[in-house]
Amino acid sequence: MPDLDQLLNARGKTAELGAHVVHVRFDAGGSHAGFALGDGTLRISGHANWTRVDAHDGAVLGLAAHPVNGGFVTGGDDGKLLAVGLDGAVVEIARFGSRWVEQVASYAGKTPLIAASVGKNVHLFNGKGEKLREMAHPSTVTGIAFDAKGKRIAASHYNGASLWFTASTSGTPRVLEWKGSHLGVAIHPNGDALVTGMQENAMHGWTLPEGKNMRMSGYPAKPESFGFTKSGRWLASSGADAVVLWPFFGGGPMGKPPVELGTTEGVIVKQVACHPEFEVLAAGFDSGLVMIIDIAREQILPVCGPGHGPVTALTWNPSGSLLAIGTATGFAATVDFATG
Repeated sequence: MPDLDQLLNARGKTAELGAHVVHVRFDAGGSHAGFALGDGTLRISGHANWTRVDAHDGAVLGLAAHPVNGGFVTGGDDGKLLAVGLDGAVVEIARFGSRWVEQVASYAGKTPLIAASVGKNVHLFNGKGEKLREMAHPSTVTGIAFDAKGKRIAASHYNGASLWFTASTSGTPRVLEWKGSHLGVAIHPNGDALVTGMQENAMHGWTLPEGKNMRMSGYPAKPESFGFTKSGRWLASSGADAVVLWPFFGGGPMGKPPVELGTTEGVIVKQVACHPEFEVLAAGFDSGLVMIIDIAREQILPVCGPGHGPVTALTWNPSGSLLAIGTATGFAATVDFATG
């Protein structure tokens, strides 16, 4: 029987954090991982130690890399949007009373941006934390994402998604409609498609700018986690007992079946994270199993075996040298894939 924890034991740094890991993100420099927990704390894993930050009263709901100061941006069910430095210093960006700050996203390009959703509204800030504008939607915002150039921001909500230009002052977005409950959003790296995950055990997409619908169904569970590979050729998603990969080339995904890799019968994929440089992804299952999948070669590399609790958070650092893992039981790990 192979040792599924071999890579974790050889190249990993682990901790038991004692609370549900809601999100994990790396700082913009890629050296520190921030684990957002259900107990309101942010735990920062550095080169040699862990820093505990008592950030929110209640759960941390949203997490992103800070686009300017090298740390993180967090949102919580205490209505606060915070900037947290790598040293644990906390600065309040905004306060929204009793309303939850559920979604947080950032863009670290030429014009740094921070976005946070509060109920039906998305609030946009510059890299200094100064409010730029507020964007209203027909229902609660369930996901937000910037495009690769920071020129547009998408928001998912009931019956579809809205697409805004970040530099515009217009109060009217491009609305992409499809009936149902949309629970998250991603924009194709080339900007020519937008996709959402749905409560109805499906993915949905629209071509841009045409707005043609793309239906991707057949999941046994909700595809809670999804993203495009670096090239944009594949959309990887959770929600089945394998990673479901939809082809976004050769006229796909419509009329083309998905590829399924990493099949583990009876165990559902909960999280996927596409590598920032190669056509490789990480997949985390509800058993705690984590594996790396090389799409072209269809090769599987186990990272850690079952037993640590359902994987609830998974991400690469910007260079792809580190993978961070978080689970529902509070297990946390970073695994170093750098050579040498």
